[in-house]
Amino acid sequence: MPFKFEKLEIWKLAIEFADEVHVVTRRFPKEELFSLTSQFKRAADSI
Repeated sequence: MPFKFEKLEIWKLAIEFADEVHVVTRRFPKEELFSLTSQFKRAADSI
C-alpha cells in the first residue's frame, strides 16, 4: 500500500496556511497584485 502524504498533519496545516495567505492577499492594494501578492501566493503554495 503506497504512503498517503495527505494523512500527514503537517501537510494539512500547510494547505490551511496557503488558503489563509490567499485570503489575506485579497485585501492587498491592487497595485501590489502582480508583485508582492503574487510572490506571497507562490511562496505559500510551494510549502
